[in-house]
Amino acid sequence: MNKKYTIGFSPCPNDTFIFDAMIHNRLYENNTWTPHLLDVEALNKNAAEERFDVTKMSFAAFALVSDKYQILNSGSALGRGCGPLIISKVPLTLEDLKYKTFAIPGARTTANLLMSIFVPECKAKVEMVFSEIEEAVLSGRCDAGLIIHENRFTYQQKGLFKVADLGELWESKTGLPIPLGCIAVKRSLSEEEKNKIDTIIRASVEFAFANPEASKDYIAQHAQEMNSVVQQQHIDLYVNEFSVTLGQDGKKAIETLFNEGFKAGMIPEILEPIFI
Repeated sequence: MNKKYTIGFSPCPNDTFIFDAMIHNRLYENNTWTPHLLDVEALNKNAAEERFDVTKMSFAAFALVSDKYQILNSGSALGRGCGPLIISKVPLTLEDLKYKTFAIPGARTTANLLMSIFVPECKAKVEMVFSEIEEAVLSGRCDAGLIIHENRFTYQQKGLFKVADLGELWESKTGLPIPLGCIAVKRSLSEEEKNKIDTIIRASVEFAFANPEASKDYIAQHAQEMNSVVQQQHIDLYVNEFSVTLGQDGKKAIETLFNEGFKAGMIPEILEPIFI
């Protein structure tokens, strides 16, 4: 595979862990990738413009660009016990949230889609980079916040309270793992290219699991949370068997999320084949 491909993913530890081997030529394919590391909502916006050949994006964002991209079998973030959390400065219940101002990590994020499914009354939303949400709640700029990534490991240290775990609500409702972010490839690439890219990403994930020390420097270089323990907690939570391959349970969870999002009026119906 001699062609250069652009790839977008987040600077979060789960993504830098997954993609380190392929980006740094630790695999059998060399000099293939031009990486772009961006916040998840920036990736979602770039996907709408088809900026990257391969890109991480929220599953909610994929539903808006399904005519342009397909989901790869490897590299995605799904799991159990890893859903977005609603947090507040003072203890609140879900019932209390109806008239509160919310900080969210982006309108196209799966976190926002899940909030719209489970707490549809919440309309007063303020979009910001995910790493700014805790401070927005602490300062009183927003009554509550929707946190993702490593912030689920730090909010309690800052004196914030958990109102709800949207992942727990999802698992109770469906019995399925929660789909958070996918790795997608342009539909316009050939089937041979799509399958080759998928194979390389799977090899990169498997290399990362087999050689966990290899990616440490790359992860630390880009992590928002510099505590190495938190970085590892992040990886352990978001990188798992579904990152190696979606499997039937992973695909069913994704299809269920799209169906629930469509019923809630949050995303369009997807008519094209979702997976490569």
